[in-house]
Order: sequence, then structure tokens, then C-alpha cells
Amino acid sequence: AAPAGAVAFGVKHTEGVSVDVLFRGRAEPEAVSGAGTRWPLDEGTVLRFSMSRASSEVNDNKVTVSFYAEGGKPINQAGVFLTGLGISLDVDADRDGVVEKNSPNKASWAWGPEGHGAILLVSCDKELP
Repeated sequence: AAPAGAVAFGVKHTEGVSVDVLFRGRAEPEAVSGAGTRWPLDEGTVLRFSMSRASSEVNDNKVTVSFYAEGGKPINQAGVFLTGLGISLDVDADRDGVVEKNSPNKASWAWGPEGHGAILLVSCDKELP
């Protein structure tokens, strides 16, 4: 998706986003810490970005990739707005008929009438051909 003539790229991101650059043939990703760093635009290079917390509003985080020609001349930019969603599985962990967000029994499971922990019924049948 890089524009014609681009040989390098740089990445900027808002505080709520973590960005890593993964290069083909390297086992460890390189963290993007700040603006100013440029990387060669090689086939197989991947940008991986994530958020560690939920957003306070829609599109409140952003990743911007800048593309550069030979000699460092800026060519173009591409941006992505991100919204982090918080997902929580709230269950009746102590089996008293009340779903609680912070039940101490949520992290463990015990069998029997005095037991605790969520009981999940999983449908493993093939519903679609």
C-alpha cells in the first residue's frame, strides 16, 4: 500500500497505542517509541499495533505512517483511527442467582452444591454445512 517511489517509512502514534515493527527474518519486533525513527520499506515488514485499555470515546487514538523517498523527502501519509473496546465476562460465579462484576470466585472453580465458578455450556455441533 506504499506509494510509488517510497523507500522508507516512519510511524507516529497516540499515547494509548503500542506499535511494533516486525521485519522478515528477525525473531523479535522493534518497538516504536517516538517520532523521527525511519525504517526501510522492505517486503514482509509488518506493523503491529494494539491498545492496552478501553477508549474514553470513539476514534480517540491514531496511528500515522509517513512514507519517504530516496534522500528523505516526504511523499505521503496514511492514518488509522482506533477505538479500544473493553470486554469482560461477568458471570454468576458463586451461583447465587446474581451476576457480579468483581466476584472473588471468578478466578477459580469448585465442583458440587457448595462450589463456585462459572459453568459454561459450549455448543460444539456443526450448525452450518
